[in-house]
Amino acid sequence: MRTVAVVGASLAGLSAARSLRKQGYDGRLVVIGDEPHRPYDRPPLSKEFLAGTLGEADLALETDDEDLGAQWLLGVRAAGLDHARRVIRLADGREVPADGVVIATGAAARTLPGAEGLAGVHTLRTLDDARALRDGLARGGRLVVIGGGFIGAEVASTAYALGLDVTVVEAARTPLAGPLGETMGAVVSGLHADHGVRLECGVGVKGLSGETRVDAVLLEDGRTLPADIVVVGVGARPCVEWLEGSRIALDNGVKCGADGRTSLAGVVAVGDCANWYDPRAGRHLRVEHWTGARERPDAAIATLLAGGAIEPGVPRPPYFWSDQYGVKIQFAGHAAGADSVTIEAGAADDRDILAVYRRAGNPVAVLGMNQPRLFMRRRKQLAGTAS
Repeated sequence: MRTVAVVGASLAGLSAARSLRKQGYDGRLVVIGDEPHRPYDRPPLSKEFLAGTLGEADLALETDDEDLGAQWLLGVRAAGLDHARRVIRLADGREVPADGVVIATGAAARTLPGAEGLAGVHTLRTLDDARALRDGLARGGRLVVIGGGFIGAEVASTAYALGLDVTVVEAARTPLAGPLGETMGAVVSGLHADHGVRLECGVGVKGLSGETRVDAVLLEDGRTLPADIVVVGVGARPCVEWLEGSRIALDNGVKCGADGRTSLAGVVAVGDCANWYDPRAGRHLRVEHWTGARERPDAAIATLLAGGAIEPGVPRPPYFWSDQYGVKIQFAGHAAGADSVTIEAGAADDRDILAVYRRAGNPVAVLGMNQPRLFMRRRKQLAGTAS
């Protein structure tokens, strides 16, 4: 390969570029990013950066002396992939020829219909989002977070520490039931009540009110929640629209094998937009976690450079963490399909548990709350356990 293009300049794209050089690729390397910023770390955006304890310089993912010998095309969006001509089309009309392509275009925050152009309504996905939200929270007042997932919970925790009046609205009966299951989802989301943050579950949002600026959230049960600022945290969609018509298989993102290979030769996908096959789970999964974006590019790049001539390995079980109200939450594995979950250390009321999920007696996932040592031990065991 004479030219490899990495489409996406966040953690997954940077990790892929690093892996290319680490694995001996010395040809032309082009990194394309739709944001104008150099690669930055996203997890602190909802926590330390939002709280003002971490600056923009602290988010940088590149070291001061790092030089990948890459051409960086930032602030321009990929608009199409012409595999027959081996060309990536950019939104500004330029074309980037590439013998190999790494798709790392990530995901975008889902929005709330009718919220367009209404001041005081925020999503949180990018550095620019975080800047705007930080300025909004600095004004104080009443915050309503729509969505009780990890991003919504982290924003609620940060805003609570900043002194805002916070309410979290979750359409599901139990927040975090998807990633953690209902039992442990209820334990973790209990952190809100522990700190006086109101949690409204099992009710959807009908819409927002306000002429030019939001002033309330309208619930489907007829209630109205006054709001000076609203954060919409209802998940993310993979950024793969630019690949439509390219003949690449799309299914909840870019459909990949267990090593990132796609349906097109010479093209792999990594990060939040990549729907990898997971042999442990027996299905395709789109893993939207920092560790996946950091670790999986090594396997995808090996596949790309070998032309797909290597056997795919088994990816490590997905792992993520969250910091809420001073509690460190860690999770690894797959809660879906578990037929039991037991607390093996600590107590739920104290929010310091180590819980193990099992299927047919075999561990398939582990959850820790303020149990980092026990959790990491269990996580290593889980990685070596066949499901």
